[in-house]
Amino acid sequence: MRDREATTDDRPRRSRGALAVVGTIAVLAMLAGSVASCSDPNLAFWRRGDASAANACPRPQSVTGSEFNAQEAGLRQLRRAAFRGDFFAQLELGTRYAAVRATDKNIEDPIESAVWTGLALANDEGFAPINRVDRGGFGGWRPVSRYDDCRAWERHIAYQRLDGQLSRMTMEEQGEVRNRMIYVLSTQDADGFRTLARLHDALYGPFGEPSDNREAREAVGRGPNGQVDRRRAGFYSAVSLFPRNDVDAYLYNYLAVQTGDVGAYVLLKDFERSTPARSRYGAFVEAKARQWVPPYEFYPNEAPASGVPFSDESRPRGDAYEYALGRMTELPFVHVGRALRYLGVTETVAERANDLSARQIQTLEAMLGHDMESHLSYVEMVRAVQLAAVNGSSEAQLVLAVMYSEGIGVPPDYARAFHWYSQADRQGSPEAKFAMSTYFALGVAGVADQDKAEAVALRIDSALAGFGPSASRLQAVLAQVSRSQRR
Repeated sequence: MRDREATTDDRPRRSRGALAVVGTIAVLAMLAGSVASCSDPNLAFWRRGDASAANACPRPQSVTGSEFNAQEAGLRQLRRAAFRGDFFAQLELGTRYAAVRATDKNIEDPIESAVWTGLALANDEGFAPINRVDRGGFGGWRPVSRYDDCRAWERHIAYQRLDGQLSRMTMEEQGEVRNRMIYVLSTQDADGFRTLARLHDALYGPFGEPSDNREAREAVGRGPNGQVDRRRAGFYSAVSLFPRNDVDAYLYNYLAVQTGDVGAYVLLKDFERSTPARSRYGAFVEAKARQWVPPYEFYPNEAPASGVPFSDESRPRGDAYEYALGRMTELPFVHVGRALRYLGVTETVAERANDLSARQIQTLEAMLGHDMESHLSYVEMVRAVQLAAVNGSSEAQLVLAVMYSEGIGVPPDYARAFHWYSQADRQGSPEAKFAMSTYFALGVAGVADQDKAEAVALRIDSALAGFGPSASRLQAVLAQVSRSQRR
């Protein structure tokens, strides 16, 4: 009886134990399902309610340090890496200039923050799959590590930040963000031009990512199956920063090919075949590419109202740049001296580099955001002329045009030379008018508009303005035109 009673009394306990086991199995199954769902590329993990700061990718202490005295050095380090295309450096710059931390309030700059956040979103280092394996069955493709997930989280937050910043900007400020991004990408050769092509191509996501990328779908308000979900759309300003345009997409693919990159040629042909209309743009885009120039000569060195100025880290690279810099000895220094006087660095025109004091050199280096070395480098000489030209000096604009024409200080670039001759001409420079006439008459490479009548008109204007060389050349041109008319 005692055994029977014990057996009878144990039954409820065993039933409860069995239920507990079943419940435990059910919970484990649910947990297993939730873990498996983490790898579901159609379900953003921040939508599952487990989003937290722990989802962010880690940063080295040298990047995240908040010591005020190291702030400028840290920014310089980040900018050098960001100009080379480092995804996390670009993200960190976007955070620094957004002044997320109180210690960064003195360098707050919404435009600069939007630029680097946008460049991070456009950087394929942020969305290219890595460390993924096919687990088969229910699991499907899953990341081996958290790298894919933490990058996705970072891009989700970047989209939110960028949209908030752009929504508070004027159209002019948004244009400034777009132009700075175009300039930085144009310094990255074929990779940068390919990214610009994707940014303008409607077949890609808002920032050039694959159209089925989960952050891209989230930004435009599309669900896992591609259906529109207006409740999830919240990034209108961010997704509309770069208007979609087949001509511009073709143009940047074409410019990538001009760098000599073979992969860019394959992508260009793929672009031409993607829709029937695109292949017809070829001749038009080729002419446009000859006159295309980046929005800036170098990164605009406008510092925030207070705090650390940001610098242009797109240093000359490659043999062509080094050779061109080495030819700066062929440019009479007086032209650099005049540019420095125009910028207010000196009160008189320096005839030689040795005429400049250490303090004057440091003043220019501070304007450019360079390290204070008290030694005027070839790059800084070029930047002095460029900065004066950008700020409206017709003389510096003409000198810069000659530098691009001859490959002195900068690699030969006839499109840029034509641009700066045009700028000087608008300010009434007779020398620029003569140079422009030469471009039109000879059809220099990179200048599509070759109008003989325009050449004659420009040379007449140049001669009337008192520029000597055009007088004798004008007679020869007029004689040639007369012969053409008789024929």
